[in-house]
Amino acid sequence: MAFGQPAGPPATHRQLEELTALLVAAGHTGYRDARGPMGFTQRQSGGRFTRDEADAYIERLRGDRAGEADALTDPAHPAPDPVERPAGAARPPRVARTIRDVPTDQLAAELRRRGWRVEEPDPPGGAGPGPGGAGRVRARRTDG
Repeated sequence: MAFGQPAGPPATHRQLEELTALLVAAGHTGYRDARGPMGFTQRQSGGRFTRDEADAYIERLRGDRAGEADALTDPAHPAPDPVERPAGAARPPRVARTIRDVPTDQLAAELRRRGWRVEEPDPPGGAGPGPGGAGRVRARRTDG
């Protein structure tokens, strides 16, 4: 086997369709978006899986959907342990900069898509847009 080549036959089209559907149902936009949370390798984040890898991830996502513990992992590429931050800890600077650069209307649309209620902020002092409120929104999680 050559360096960097998968150890097994490629996943079938049906497996990839099911894996994609399960990832979307889990809240991911695709393989690259799910790379960190799922522990995908660079090859896998490009949508290239062996049959065994695809089966393992499909079973793992089915278990997650059923509320079971995440006991199934890919033995060749175990998922990294999640990094726990204390409540209220600051986001990593790169992520904060990225979110800050997203236009307000796109951010609001994405939050709404994820089930949040988004409102324009009240102007400071109650009269007209103020210096601190321009381009900012308030978001609250909706129940249901």
